[in-house]
Amino acid sequence: MSQTIAFLRAAGGDTTEVEVKSAAGGLPASLTSTLSALANQPGGGTIILGLDERAGFRPVELSDPQVLKQGLAARARAFTPPVRLTIEDGEVDGAAVVVAQVQECDRSTKPCRVTATGRAYLRGYDGDYALSDVEEQGFLAARQPPLFDRSPVEDATIDELDTELVDAFLLAVRERDPAGLGRFPDDTELLRRAGVTMDGGQPTVAGLLALGVHPQQWFPRYVIQAAAQPLPTGSAATRARNQVTISGPVPRMLDAALLWARHTFDTAIVAEMDGSVRDRPIYPLVAFRELVANALIHRDLDHWSAGLAVEVRLLRDRLVVTNPGGLYGITVDRLGRDAVTSARNASLVAICQHVRSAQTGARVIEALASGIPTVTEALADCGLPSAHYVDSGIRFTVILHQFATATPVATAEPPLGATERRVYQALTRQGRTVSDLAEELGLSAPNIRKALRNLRGRGLILQLGGRGRATTYQRTDS
Repeated sequence: MSQTIAFLRAAGGDTTEVEVKSAAGGLPASLTSTLSALANQPGGGTIILGLDERAGFRPVELSDPQVLKQGLAARARAFTPPVRLTIEDGEVDGAAVVVAQVQECDRSTKPCRVTATGRAYLRGYDGDYALSDVEEQGFLAARQPPLFDRSPVEDATIDELDTELVDAFLLAVRERDPAGLGRFPDDTELLRRAGVTMDGGQPTVAGLLALGVHPQQWFPRYVIQAAAQPLPTGSAATRARNQVTISGPVPRMLDAALLWARHTFDTAIVAEMDGSVRDRPIYPLVAFRELVANALIHRDLDHWSAGLAVEVRLLRDRLVVTNPGGLYGITVDRLGRDAVTSARNASLVAICQHVRSAQTGARVIEALASGIPTVTEALADCGLPSAHYVDSGIRFTVILHQFATATPVATAEPPLGATERRVYQALTRQGRTVSDLAEELGLSAPNIRKALRNLRGRGLILQLGGRGRATTYQRTDS
């Protein structure tokens, strides 16, 4: 419990897995959507009653914890299927709280609905939201094993395959798997046995997506929608910058996404141990590449998700990569820990193991469960926090947080806590108020004020204003 509370206070808000309510006046009505959302979420989640988020997750006095526990148990029966709860007493800073562990519903019974209204909810990294009709179809489709990538593409012919990519694919297969798939001398037979084509040469969904000239002729939303948040100095009318729609087969989309990142990511000036100085993207490109490749390969391909794209959003303090379809055959807590290579699109994965980038000749994927460890290692090497993974069951989201901004080489930053570091880095311009910082960083005002007090006590920032003027803060090295 203590670790959970410490994480919530450092983050300044609820998480995907944990919802906190003060419940000083009884059970809040908003718990109804939260119970449904956590029951639909892989792994379930936790509800804590008796903490005030606006006061830095400090305890509030609960008039009757027993009544709250009985109310939670009664409300859990108001769903179809009923929500399964484990309710316990807890303690935070010496005060009593109520802790409810919400169990995930069985996949065959999802989505979990509010019986009275028929509504179901999903948990996002930014709260609960009602399930759309398309998302409901996703839950229903998830009850069956996914085989969509093996289907033939209607009206497509072998001429729709990219000859450059196909030649590189055939060469890679014969070099890497000479005693298996590569032992078939006839190209047509090899492509058929690899799952690229059907009898007669008609491409499969997996074959067209991996090796097609333009798969979007049949799958218009099998694309990457990428955009960056406008710069603070930009026009107020600007909604996004460097907004692009990336299309093509998997290897060409991956190359284009990396090009977009190189042109869009800010850079920091870094001094190496040998004395050399170089520009480094704020997010490691190798990590970005792995995340985008995973999103393209493992996105849902069933009919319900045909209108959904892979999305990349670069915000001022984080990078978000989202794809339709949740994790398959593994849970979030096992990502990067177990060498699990389970794949939603098994045929697409098998093909892409041998697909090469048309620009660099690099592999698209390895299919060795090495992608997440690569992301973790790359982030650690850059001094960035670990990636945050969110699986809603029908949508998978990865969030990379970025605390550093481009700074002069000579600037050495002191060791700070997570929240203190974010606040300290945001004070690169003069005259930032608590409201400015709260809006930019997405942290609560109490957490920001606490960080500012600690930074001021260490002599790292100055407090300006007061006595009728707005109170602002700036770094002592600015």
